[in-house]
Amino acid sequence: MFENQDALNTYLEGTCDPENELLKRIARETYLRETMPHMLSGHFQGRVLSMLSHLVRPKRALEVGTFTGYATLCLAEGLAEGGELHTIDINEELQERVQGYFDASTYSKVINYHIGDAADVLNEIHGNFDLVFIDADKKRNLYYFEHLIKRTVTGGLILIDNVLWKGKVLAENPDNQTKAVLELNQTLANDDRVEKLILPIRDGLFVLRKK
Repeated sequence: MFENQDALNTYLEGTCDPENELLKRIARETYLRETMPHMLSGHFQGRVLSMLSHLVRPKRALEVGTFTGYATLCLAEGLAEGGELHTIDINEELQERVQGYFDASTYSKVINYHIGDAADVLNEIHGNFDLVFIDADKKRNLYYFEHLIKRTVTGGLILIDNVLWKGKVLAENPDNQTKAVLELNQTLANDDRVEKLILPIRDGLFVLRKK
């Protein structure tokens, strides 16, 4: 492990492409106005999401857990021409502000922003996906995966955030939340429907490619 994680993060951010002005604004306002701003993907992870999206070039992408829309816009950068992205969040209080961010972007016409319980909304969005990003209620990650693996095309990617759980996955006596993350990780590690690896980025990003 690096002794100075903050210095490492600064170095990493300095060696990847910069954020655009809208992403900088979203990050700044999230840290000023939200009680849990660490939920934001942030600069480096945002560039990772953008890179993966560019590699896949999805015609249809899905995000479960919008928060303030930072990751949404990063994922939208890699959409194929004529592509669309659906994003779901349960927090109505953020809806007006986040929609404003989307409207201010060049992706306003391709982002479909849904408010509601993802378990319900997913049944209202029909069709399959080339790229899925799951970053919502951690207790339901396995449910989301099992639902969406069936709707992910062969060769498509499923990304799941927070799978290192602040390093607690290495704890000798894990708490209940950590046990749920460990169960998810082990289940995915044993799933032969996907090729998989965890990228140790921020809080851990599971990358799964459907066979």
